[in-house]
Amino acid sequence: MESVIVNVIILLIGLTLLWKCADLLVSGAVGLAEYLSVSPIIIGLTIVSIGTSAPEIAASVTASLKGASDIALGNVYGSNIANLALVGGVVAVILPLEIKPLIIIKREIPIMVAVALLLLPVIFDAELQRFEAVFLLVVFACLLFGIILMAKNERRRKPAIAAQTSRELLSEIEKVPHSLKKCILFICLGLAGIVFGADISVRSAVRLGELVGLSQAVIGLTIIALGTSLPELATSLVAALRQQQDISIGNLVGSNVFNTLLVTGAAGTIKPFHLNPRLAGTDYWIMVGVSVVFALVVGAGAKKITRTGGVILLCCYVGYMV
Repeated sequence: MESVIVNVIILLIGLTLLWKCADLLVSGAVGLAEYLSVSPIIIGLTIVSIGTSAPEIAASVTASLKGASDIALGNVYGSNIANLALVGGVVAVILPLEIKPLIIIKREIPIMVAVALLLLPVIFDAELQRFEAVFLLVVFACLLFGIILMAKNERRRKPAIAAQTSRELLSEIEKVPHSLKKCILFICLGLAGIVFGADISVRSAVRLGELVGLSQAVIGLTIIALGTSLPELATSLVAALRQQQDISIGNLVGSNVFNTLLVTGAAGTIKPFHLNPRLAGTDYWIMVGVSVVFALVVGAGAKKITRTGGVILLCCYVGYMV
């Protein structure tokens, strides 16, 4: 009993460190974006998404290095499901999300669903090989490059408006450092804390699983996935409450794309692994299904995720957890 309590405390410390350091990383990244005058559209889809996905990257890579492949991939599935169904649902119930940039509906959400389907070859043979992992990383790099080009083209067409909107959005999101040195310091401290937090989280979660009889897949799909989705919840909720819905939606969609491509690709490149039958079956299709439901909720709400849509998403998550 004492061992369980100790590991629960360590797990909570690790997840708290993940969350706080992810916030620090995002603050530094957003401050750097302000310093470099990055377009506001790219913030939600790239900088904020990558920043809030950092815990998933750290947790899955650490798990892969330790041979806990079920946690590595289970974390990706669980985080993607939690991002759309739990985070998206909670935020929409509190404040309906209006999706202003049509590019989110026309391109980014379909890309999110398509990216989830890229894992089909991995699912069919229940093995993530190194060349498949590298392919996912290449797709990630191409998508990131495409978003950057899109942002540059928009800024070229409307440079004054883009710069003004960028300053307004950045000042609304959170207090960020405005000097280059502070931005870099925040990013470095955030990354270091995330790696350490991920390590102790994985260690304590694996130990807890052994003590209470849970499988590694369940641990990755629940405890780790929920903990590493906290940065997405905090960022999306704050952005929505401050009427920056494009940041909120962009963060959720971008995080799922990066989780599937970057997190899975990085973990598999470091150490190829076999998939648990559960991860190669039921849980994968639930992740795809939740992505499709999210897309349908956006479409049914006429470019908005209504409170009803939020309730539907939350019901999906509760049903999955049960």
